[in-house]
Amino acid sequence: MNYLATEFEGVWIIEPKIFKDERGYFMEFFKKAEFEKQIGFVSFIQENESQSAKNVLRGLHYQKGDFSQAKLVRVIQGEVLDVVVDLRKSSRTFGRSLQVKLSGENKRQLYVPKGFAHGFAVLSEKAILAYKVDAPYAPQSEVTIAYNDKNLAIDWPIEKEHVILSEKDQKGIAFAAAPYFD
Repeated sequence: MNYLATEFEGVWIIEPKIFKDERGYFMEFFKKAEFEKQIGFVSFIQENESQSAKNVLRGLHYQKGDFSQAKLVRVIQGEVLDVVVDLRKSSRTFGRSLQVKLSGENKRQLYVPKGFAHGFAVLSEKAILAYKVDAPYAPQSEVTIAYNDKNLAIDWPIEKEHVILSEKDQKGIAFAAAPYFD
C-alpha cells in the first residue's frame, strides 16, 4: 500500500496495490502491521457500511470526549467527495477542511484520526461506503456541524437546491458553537 501524508497532521490517504487479470482483481485494503508502522496503533472495534443515493450529503459528524472516533473510510461502489474538518485547537490546520474523492474505481481510503468532523457528498447514482471505527457509536456524544457553515466555506459539488439531508444534518450547528478538541 502507498501511504500519502496530507497537510493535516494525522490524516492519511491510503492507496492499495491492486492486482488485476482477466478474472478481476485482488487487493488488501487493511494490513494491521503495515498500517501501524505507517500511522501508529489504532484498535478498530467495528466496521460499518452505508449506502446513499446521488446528491445525499452526510455530515459533518463527530463524537466528543471519551467516545471520539478515528475512522478508516473507503468506497466500495460509486464516488463521493469525502470531507474532514480539523477541530483540534492546537493544530495549524484548525478550522480548515480537506476534500478527497474516494471511489470504487480508485480504491483510495482516508484515515481520519480523532479530532476531526467527517462528512461526504455522493457524486454517483449511488455509493456504498465502508468504514472502520475505534470507538462505539454514542448518540449522547455526537455533534453535527452545519455542512454549509460560512466560516468553513466548503465547496460542496452539489447545487444547494439538490442537496438531500437527513433531519439531523438539517439541524447542524455552527462551527463557532461546536465543541473543539484540545
